[in-house]
Amino acid sequence: MTFKPARLLITLLAAVALPVVAQNIAVVNGKPIPSSRADAVVKQVVAQGQQPDSPQLREMIKKDLIGREVLMQEAEKEGFGKDAAVKQQIENARQAIIINAMVGDFLKKNPIKDSDIKAEYDRFAAQAGDKEYHVRHILVSTEAEAKDIIAKLKGGAKFEDLAKASKDTGSANNGGDLDWATPSSFPKPFSDAFVALQKGQVTQTPVHTPNGFHVIKLDDVRPAKLPTLEEVKPQITEALQQKKLQAYQEEMVKKAKVK
Repeated sequence: MTFKPARLLITLLAAVALPVVAQNIAVVNGKPIPSSRADAVVKQVVAQGQQPDSPQLREMIKKDLIGREVLMQEAEKEGFGKDAAVKQQIENARQAIIINAMVGDFLKKNPIKDSDIKAEYDRFAAQAGDKEYHVRHILVSTEAEAKDIIAKLKGGAKFEDLAKASKDTGSANNGGDLDWATPSSFPKPFSDAFVALQKGQVTQTPVHTPNGFHVIKLDDVRPAKLPTLEEVKPQITEALQQKKLQAYQEEMVKKAKVK
């Protein structure tokens, strides 16, 4: 079978055009939307566990990208792309994208070691202690007010009733209840005071912290229920990553010529 020159030319042009069409999911007013852009959105949606990859998902994303392209073209036509505030936002987004890419690469090349995670967990467990305390308090502005409350308690007044006048509005209506917590959750003068109490006792002198003066009551004590290493491993890993990134950034700042 032989091709005539005209038919051969048409066949060759069609062969060249097919890959170009395959590279785009649509062409809007002459501007192509590449398939790679849709693939990236699909990958992100699937990775987030929102939906599995499917023809329906891809069709929905295609419609969304076409709609966005139409709006983008109209926005450009109206000059929003030249607006100074918009340009600044674009620059901020550009910096964030590039920095995030570098950060991802840095963390990949400098992973957090399991030994570091274990050491941080052990430090946390030691700091938290092996006991939890159920504490109530009444917060006032002056030492004299705190002493007056202590005197009223000695006279038979109920702690829960006096707590209604506490400056700590979050606990005032709940009898001053701060729930169960470890000593490390509080300022040291505060925790030192209630750790020294026996169950049911109240501090006999005002406890001073940056928040004011406290009268503290210890309701109960129990063994601490600390989360396991596996339960908090993601949080510890993230905290150590942030610490490593901060150190890296500070080192770069030191080397930079800042005027």
